[in-house]
Amino acid sequence: MTPTKKIPVIIDTDPGVDDVLAILLALASPELEILAYVVSFGNTDVNAVCENIYRLYQAVGHQIASCPEDKARFPNYAPDVPPILALGPSGPLQGNRHLARYFHGRDGLGNVSESHPDLNVSFEDKYDAFRANFTTTSKSAVQVVLELLQSREERSITYIALGPLTGLALLMRQHREVVRKRIGKVVIMGGALDVPGNATPVAEFNIFADAYAAKELLCPDSPADGLPLERVILLPLDITNLHEIPFPFYVERVDSTFESTRKPSIASNKQPLIHFSSAVFERTREVMITFGKDALELHDIAAVWCALEHPPDPADTEDDLPCMSPGWVAVRRKFDIERAGEFTAGMLIVDRRIRAQPEQHPHTVDPMDSNLLSAQAEIDDLETPDSDKGIYCIVETPGPEALLRLLTKRVWGMDV
Repeated sequence: MTPTKKIPVIIDTDPGVDDVLAILLALASPELEILAYVVSFGNTDVNAVCENIYRLYQAVGHQIASCPEDKARFPNYAPDVPPILALGPSGPLQGNRHLARYFHGRDGLGNVSESHPDLNVSFEDKYDAFRANFTTTSKSAVQVVLELLQSREERSITYIALGPLTGLALLMRQHREVVRKRIGKVVIMGGALDVPGNATPVAEFNIFADAYAAKELLCPDSPADGLPLERVILLPLDITNLHEIPFPFYVERVDSTFESTRKPSIASNKQPLIHFSSAVFERTREVMITFGKDALELHDIAAVWCALEHPPDPADTEDDLPCMSPGWVAVRRKFDIERAGEFTAGMLIVDRRIRAQPEQHPHTVDPMDSNLLSAQAEIDDLETPDSDKGIYCIVETPGPEALLRLLTKRVWGMDV
């Protein structure tokens, strides 16, 4: 779907390895207008992920300085109105703080701050160095997002959540009616419905990192207290796991010298942006191989792809199916979210009873295929929101190859 005007987006992110690739795709996507980045804890601490925004923009700047013709490839790198960079929460609403340094490294980018110090930002005055790219602020992320929602046309902004949902939950706690009235669409990468988790056996990391926030937004006690679910699209691991960039493909099409930390990338013999991505991928490749896969899963990249394909529609109502671009399919799934289980915190508890089954699709299970479904015994004092029709979850995209082609062309300028 190609909108007639740019889609204004707020990107809520915890820049780790796949986040920076998702932001690069956003910078290279003419369909989008980036209004703000809200950076929060998640893959690592909030100060480190903020530094990664600077690293990313510095790499794109070096690429354009080296190859001026590439400026056209990144229409959102130095826009007329730069986006705002706002610091989000440093921890969850409740409970212990969990980070994903085991995968993303201490700095969030595979420890490039140590292995590739040339990628560190050396500018003494970062504001002056990056003022054409983004604007820093002393305002809270909640205040920044509130002002953007109030300043733009009603239901025009898409909120892309690539990390824990803490910041969005704080916004809802303080300005629920404004958000429910004015938000256009919320695209969330998070959760695991019918597949194992990646943070625990049953939980995906973004939901696990702040299950209380996810519960408040997606499964509140009263539907009027949460997000307007007809404007929410969830991309769980069930669909994002299927989208990846195989590292042998990256070697063949992008950087023939790429290997791992055993053979670090050398800046002098390749384009700056390729050096940046290769440096970030080195440790990531080694970690993924220990998981049995020589590829990077494109979780956050898939969410940005979904957002640029599906602009908000102010005419959407609670009973309407979202208008999906060709090749995309979403079905409503009903679930609740476990917040404090000893082994199940962050788990999406899917309602598998017949009355809650989604419309049938190749990626969903037919409830009539099983003879083990019990008659339903209702519990009188168990409160269940009877108006909750479920959340739209992406179950089909135009395909992993389509995303790989888009990403490779837009970020690295390589045709596939």
